Amino acid sequence: MPAADPTSSGPPSSLRGGRLDRVPAPALFLVSGLTLYLGAAVAVGLFETLGAPTVSWWRIVLAAVVLLAWRRPWRRRWTRADLGHAALFGIALSAMNIVFYVAIDHLPLGVAVALEFTGPVAVAAITGRGWRERGAILVAAVGVVLLAGITLDGDVPRDDVVIGLVAVFCAAACWAGYIVLGKRVAGGGSGFDGLAVGMAAGALVFAPFFGGSVVTVVPDVGLLAFLLVVAICSSVVPYVLDQVVLRRVGTATFAVLLALLPATATAVGAVVLAQVPSWPELVGLAFVSGAIAMTATGRD
Repeated sequence: MPAADPTSSGPPSSLRGGRLDRVPAPALFLVSGLTLYLGAAVAVGLFETLGAPTVSWWRIVLAAVVLLAWRRPWRRRWTRADLGHAALFGIALSAMNIVFYVAIDHLPLGVAVALEFTGPVAVAAITGRGWRERGAILVAAVGVVLLAGITLDGDVPRDDVVIGLVAVFCAAACWAGYIVLGKRVAGGGSGFDGLAVGMAAGALVFAPFFGGSVVTVVPDVGLLAFLLVVAICSSVVPYVLDQVVLRRVGTATFAVLLALLPATATAVGAVVLAQVPSWPELVGLAFVSGAIAMTATGRD
């Protein structure tokens, strides 16, 4: 793929026009969500071998390698502030991914995704000025109570459920930080270059905790290949497609599309992981999706 102009603040030239622009934005977003959660489903199969946090760290490492090779961000002129914001953004993103993988090791994929969305809903409720943003947090709370209560009353051991719920709400908090920091990175005009630098920073920060797995992973070509699939499906492809979609639709429309993600994750979990939701769980998912859509109304 041709290298993009490192001084450009917008999407790379390879994404400005061409075949991707002929595909409807909702279709691109659906592909983004499917690849994201298919990657997560593949990752679940690796948890017994490496552990959920280690699999997530390798996802970050390999995604950083792919993005660095593609974007070559060292060609850009960076200010100290821009580098700092990109690094913090990447650390928040990495922390979010790690604790989310811990969550899906203990909770059904669809439930974990829905609960994690309390992070962006809370950001919208705090920063928004209308009644819809305020009401959205109440609607989301109903969904959270339903999903958490049903999960606690299910067949999964209570200790596992508690660990999963703590992890997913930590992921939600990290997602809130990711949104705030992401706006600063985008405002600085670094775009994909900032993402590449950020993921590299996140990989380095968490290396002391998970870097010891190198002796296990690197000699195992098959395991490394599966981890690369997780990295490409769950990080590289979704982030690139999201940028393409955001370029073509307003943030309000994008936020409405986000409401499809809990349903997408539930479908992937049911088909790939045999995690079939109950009717009360579906009601809880509907409440959370409704809250996501409410935060979009009136924004552009």
